Amino acid sequence: MEVMTDEKKKYTDSGIEIKPVYDKSDLSGTDDSLPGSFPFTRGIQADMYRGRQWTMRQYAGFSTAEESNKRYHYLLSQGVMGLSVAFDLPTQIGYDSDHAMAEGEVGKVGVAIDSIQDMETLFNGIKLQDVSTSMTINATGFILLAFYTAMAKKQGSDLTKITGTIQNDILKEYAARGTYIYPPAPSMRIITDIFEWCASELPKWNTISISGYHIREAGSTAVQEIAFTLSNGKAYVQAALERGLDINVFGKRLSFFFNAHNNLFEEVAKFRAARRMWAAIMKELGATDPKAMMLRFHTQTGGSTLTAQQPLNNISRVTIQTLAAVLGGTQSLHTNGYDEALSLPTEEAARIALRTQQIAAYESGVADTADPLAGSYFVEALTREVEEAAWKVIQKIDAMGGSVSAIEQGYIQDEIARSAYEYQRQIENGSKVIVGLNKFQVSDDQPIPGFKIDDSIRHIQAEKLKTLRNNRNPAKVDNILQQLNDRASNGGNIMQIVVEAAEHHCTLGEIADTLREVFGEHK
Repeated sequence: MEVMTDEKKKYTDSGIEIKPVYDKSDLSGTDDSLPGSFPFTRGIQADMYRGRQWTMRQYAGFSTAEESNKRYHYLLSQGVMGLSVAFDLPTQIGYDSDHAMAEGEVGKVGVAIDSIQDMETLFNGIKLQDVSTSMTINATGFILLAFYTAMAKKQGSDLTKITGTIQNDILKEYAARGTYIYPPAPSMRIITDIFEWCASELPKWNTISISGYHIREAGSTAVQEIAFTLSNGKAYVQAALERGLDINVFGKRLSFFFNAHNNLFEEVAKFRAARRMWAAIMKELGATDPKAMMLRFHTQTGGSTLTAQQPLNNISRVTIQTLAAVLGGTQSLHTNGYDEALSLPTEEAARIALRTQQIAAYESGVADTADPLAGSYFVEALTREVEEAAWKVIQKIDAMGGSVSAIEQGYIQDEIARSAYEYQRQIENGSKVIVGLNKFQVSDDQPIPGFKIDDSIRHIQAEKLKTLRNNRNPAKVDNILQQLNDRASNGGNIMQIVVEAAEHHCTLGEIADTLREVFGEHK
């Protein structure tokens, strides 16, 4: 057999060297399990998308609850299967819209939710039992879940049938994103409170979406994305075990959230390796139910891969990333709008992004058989190499005492920063080509009109809050917030009281501030 030669070496984005050609010798050590079988390398379902299509989500939320509700109804009419809510920055960090810290940010990067009334407006005309709702919210995830639960109860919904996910992944906030409120210890306690409460009250709710997405957006490699994410997952499982929770119960409600970038084969290998690794981690931690060992994940196409230059090229990038997610076996998918390097997506951009998923599902044939790239010399070798590299990173973190300790020591943050710097250096020296950015530029790139948010949103929300506070029972509000303070102080599970606070029209900021008094703030 003639072997091709190549004087210039090629590498994946994680720095794994790519050989000029692969052959059957590269299949040594390949996992030959079938889809639906431990360790789930080839997928968590035996028939994958032939049995159940991935959930087509579109991440949306902006301005007021009224405006976002219109976009949700539009997306549902266009074939979206599940809603994915983006919240504005004040909501994410526990400030009501009329708080001084909310100035200039209300409704900008997501929808402003100050109370159960806003949540009811957001889902007006939508039966919660009929949709799966994902909420990208972390530090205040427990409050938004309480609003959602209280609203479901008012609708008369059967809470045992309500499905969805809160991101609720605070460790990656300390490491990569920054929307935290409380220090790590009380934050981990709140997360285990959610695990415990949902096991009995919302048994079909996914209590956490352990997120590699934002780690990747901050500049990590594909290998680091899964290594840091799975390490964070271990920390959450260990915290739940210390609480005395059953790994075979809460393990089934853990989900993950990954990024999809442009290096098609490395991304597919990353997803396959992550499933295999998580199955091994959960087995080692004591799981015996196969469903508690399955890595179920949502994927979003890579926001940081989109360019403001020649933005229509982003449609091609999102298509490649869609294929990576589907070939890698995702359970749900959000595809970014081509204009998101410029602004929130316009309705047209959101529709094209959704159509990209639908074309992949119904026209491309990629969903017709489970794990269609299995057996590829290159993909199988790359899956093994990604896994080996990720285990080395996890072993370093374990030696430091786990993710919480590694974050406190700055290790994870430093590694992400190092990778981000190296990636930017490659773009600037031209060794990494970004079409339209550092090569194949045009001088007459036509501007695309962006989606604008009116600054009057803060005034609208402030008026709603004024009306809410004037019309509620202040004695009941004071009483329930005092109960929350007491429960947080004595170490009890806070979730049921937070739901009751939502029902008594306490605001998000009031609930968050009550716990600030007990837990303090992370600096």
